[in-house]
Amino acid sequence: MRILIFGATGMVGQGVLRECLLDPGVSEVVTIGRNATGQSNPKLREIVHADLTDYAAIESQLTRFDACFFCLGVASAGMSEADYRRITYDIALAAARTLVRLNPAMVFVYVSGASTDSSEKGRWMWARVKGATENAIMRLPFKASYMFRPGAIQPLHGIRSKTRLYRVIYELAAPLLPLLQRWLPDSITTTEQIGKAMLKVARDGAPKPILENADINRL
Repeated sequence: MRILIFGATGMVGQGVLRECLLDPGVSEVVTIGRNATGQSNPKLREIVHADLTDYAAIESQLTRFDACFFCLGVASAGMSEADYRRITYDIALAAARTLVRLNPAMVFVYVSGASTDSSEKGRWMWARVKGATENAIMRLPFKASYMFRPGAIQPLHGIRSKTRLYRVIYELAAPLLPLLQRWLPDSITTTEQIGKAMLKVARDGAPKPILENADINRL
């Protein structure tokens, strides 16, 4: 498979990239983002692109992909709904609309989060915006699209969040996460499990388009 990854420098994206590079069934991984990952691998090619709402200048590099793993996201704390929507919804849909036109047989996987609001009318701003993003992607005519809704995520293999607050939280919670994963297996996953689950649905599909934390772990 040839895989395209958005957000490969983030915590989830780093885990997904790692699993793609390790998988013998993946022939090429292309990352796209404002910054390079800094990694070197024979299977890896990186596209540094400043404007993630406009891909006209690089469309020739965005064809013949089997799957796209969209891991790009930001924390909503301190943001207005309009600003959060511009970053979350507008960027994801700009990419998805371009890719479905260029790769109609593609599988598109979007990372949102537990408690995402499919009704788009709930009390939590971030959940409404994520729900609207999911709904819009699922209306596009991809071969298949899957919405990943992880809960708490344990970073493995030296992976760290780019967000300082999240790094502090993970460092404080690190001793407890393995225990919580045993006690609450449906609420906690790992960066490794997410990456392997994405590869699984890209190859074999899944029984439903919205995959909650427990579904991700079962894959």
